Amino acid sequence: MADTLWGKGLALDAVIHRFTVGNDPVVDLSLAPHDALGSAAHARMLAHVGLLPADDAKALVSALKALHDEARAGQFHIRPEQEDGHTALEAALVERVGEPGKRIHLARSRNDQVQLAMRLFLREEVLALGARTVELAGTFLDFAQTHASVALPGYTHLRRAMPSTFGLWGMAFAEGLLEELEALRGVWARLDRCPLGAAAGFGVPLPIDREYTAKLLGFSRVQRSPIDVQNGRGRHEQAVLGWACSVAGTLEKWLWDVQLYSMDEFGFLALPDAYTTGSSIMPQKKNPDVVELARGRCRELRGIAHQVEAVAGGLPSSYHRDFQLLKSPTLAGLTSMKDLLDVLARLVPALQVKAEAAARASDDSLYAAHHAYALVAKGLPFRDAYRQVGRELADGTFHPDRGALTATHLGGAGNLGLPQAREELAAARAWLDDTHRAVASATARVWAL
Repeated sequence: MADTLWGKGLALDAVIHRFTVGNDPVVDLSLAPHDALGSAAHARMLAHVGLLPADDAKALVSALKALHDEARAGQFHIRPEQEDGHTALEAALVERVGEPGKRIHLARSRNDQVQLAMRLFLREEVLALGARTVELAGTFLDFAQTHASVALPGYTHLRRAMPSTFGLWGMAFAEGLLEELEALRGVWARLDRCPLGAAAGFGVPLPIDREYTAKLLGFSRVQRSPIDVQNGRGRHEQAVLGWACSVAGTLEKWLWDVQLYSMDEFGFLALPDAYTTGSSIMPQKKNPDVVELARGRCRELRGIAHQVEAVAGGLPSSYHRDFQLLKSPTLAGLTSMKDLLDVLARLVPALQVKAEAAARASDDSLYAAHHAYALVAKGLPFRDAYRQVGRELADGTFHPDRGALTATHLGGAGNLGLPQAREELAAARAWLDDTHRAVASATARVWAL
């Protein structure tokens, strides 16, 4: 096992080795650019405190930048016998710069090394998810504005309830995503602490400067407790996946509505032909497979989040090899979520509203509560008005004045609150842009020689 970081020249059963390595040589390819960046910051810190010659640090940073770029381009490889990306990265450094490559692991463990790579990866993913969520929220706002006054029956218990509009319907999902964008800042704050320096969970007996590394990488603070760094394995992955599941919960309701409203029996919406698939036996079919699969992705994502929670839970404190099993589902879940957001950002503006069908379904019965309110305006107590309308509905004499009342309060059908929502969306976009620039600036500082 000479190719492993922990190898001592002793033989290891091949089956055991394959089992313990798992799929890390594949999964770690996604973390390799972040591992290279974290390693470069670590090398600069070692030089900063005098534990590494300045020339060695420069050689390491230069080689790590090349490896980072190769990893981004898909040109970095991890051999099965190397176990993981950390081993492959160190081997590549030794091959390219010689003796300095053997010094890179001073004052760190694979434990805090992978934690840092994962934290940097999650930061990048959060910004990418946020940008996609902003784009999708914007498409819902555009939909709501375009169809602000187009009638749509409002349903409770899947039964017609009160008059609504496509604008009110579309605005609901924009509003939900705006709330999620606010929550994303809290997720970011949880990630905004540097774990490097915790080593195997108990620090190192060397004069390292954890604050220097944190600042260099653009973290606002250090994750102080080295034991908590290890206890946090899975916690931050759950936080990001939990946020994604919450977003998916909002989108799943929209997907269900689209599935219902685009049925022939409703006919309120239609998907363009290019967004449908056919049947192998029924020539007339235009199936909304994209809607159904997107809806399934929402439920699949909850399953992935539960998997991460199950693996991370039920363990004592400090490091355990179980944590290795967190990487694969986390990466899969975040990839799936990005795909979902990308697809829906195309689907929302492509929906075709069938205003006439929705108007036909908006019959007088929807205006029962409105009519009761109109009677209240004439002095009748609400409970008496409620009963009178009930009698009129029962005996067939119910003929409401549909234009008598309109909800003009903020958020009502007559006042969707679009300007306020667009301001909130602009603020979310600005925060994401500012945060992205700050991270990019920190990354440039790490690579600057």
